[in-house]
Amino acid sequence: MKKQRNIAALVLLVMTLTMWANHPWLTRVFDYRPAPGQFINTMPLCRVGEPIDSVLARCQASICGHVDTITTTFHGQTITRIDTVWAESMISLGGYGGYVIVAFDHPVVNMHDYDFEIWGNAFVSDRETNGGSSEPGIVMVGVDMDGDGVPSDADKWYELAGSEYAHPKTQHDYTITYYRPDEGKQRTPSQVNPFLNDTTYIHWTSNDVNPDSVSGYMSRNTYHNQPYWPLWLQGEETMTFSGTKLRCNAVDLGGDDGNSYFVQYFFDWGYVDNLPNNNEFAVQGDGICNPGFKIDWAVDEQGRHVNLTHIDFIKVYNAMNQYCGWMGESSTEVAGGIDFHPDAELPATLRGDVNGDDEVNIADINAVVDVILAGTFLQAADVSSDGEVNVADINAVIDSILQ
Repeated sequence: MKKQRNIAALVLLVMTLTMWANHPWLTRVFDYRPAPGQFINTMPLCRVGEPIDSVLARCQASICGHVDTITTTFHGQTITRIDTVWAESMISLGGYGGYVIVAFDHPVVNMHDYDFEIWGNAFVSDRETNGGSSEPGIVMVGVDMDGDGVPSDADKWYELAGSEYAHPKTQHDYTITYYRPDEGKQRTPSQVNPFLNDTTYIHWTSNDVNPDSVSGYMSRNTYHNQPYWPLWLQGEETMTFSGTKLRCNAVDLGGDDGNSYFVQYFFDWGYVDNLPNNNEFAVQGDGICNPGFKIDWAVDEQGRHVNLTHIDFIKVYNAMNQYCGWMGESSTEVAGGIDFHPDAELPATLRGDVNGDDEVNIADINAVVDVILAGTFLQAADVSSDGEVNVADINAVIDSILQ
């Protein structure tokens, strides 16, 4: 009886590990361009002049899953086990704007629920249950418009509008430029804050609407003495990033010893590395967790909701330009990701069938017109596949009817 139970348990294990036809973890890093920061060149470890392909391979090894194929012999039978394994490491995106572009080995289908998760390393403070370490990164989702399998200028990107998207202190169309420092200059401890040894390390300027925040410096602290400028980008004198900037979330509550005690308060939802992870493969939070991301949160550049059937690429960028004393800059960390429904199938669509009734007729022309008049975006209405819904799509539907 015990032997039968063991065999049954092994069969169940093999079935569980091979249940996915598609890989549930992230499998590809297409681009990694961090802003300067205290963990840059260490997460992942990078070298001067290292080729970008090598850097991407290090990122991929840090945050993407892989497939282990293990062949064993059990009671005279050869059994091959396919095990999908999460990488269990992370990378840093540095200061505001630093980003990574990743993907699964399949499109993520919009199930109109929580569709996927990107993990960070946020945690709850021992003094404030609604804050702790929270370094929010914004999620962008991309659709492979040209079908070449890689992100390109031809593809369309949409922001997943989190809880702070419409907050009055959220600045859309924010731009920041960092200036490469002279690593050979003399460094002396600050007379103001002994935790800092270079308060004017990396200069930056921005188009912030607040006149007190249009320029500043990223300081270098005693805990991280390596160069903060990406070592593989030594030929670049400036780095510029644009996107949405969220309001600062850090408050110095002060410690009993008179030193700083920073708490970064959590935003409600919709950002990477904002709330503790909640997954059996990741560190648990204290009842507060990030449940994942919904493709239904996607908006276009004008903030209008877009209806996407699926996405092909995911971009995460640091949405904070914030310095927290001895803790350094707020820098989003990415620690992997999972598709909650990797084997979900894309809905079968007939070209020109905008309203989804399995026919192409005048009703679909009317459906395109409705989308145009509403000023929104519906993926099914983009019949011409140019990333927009306009008169070209009406003509494309007519062509389908006449064929």
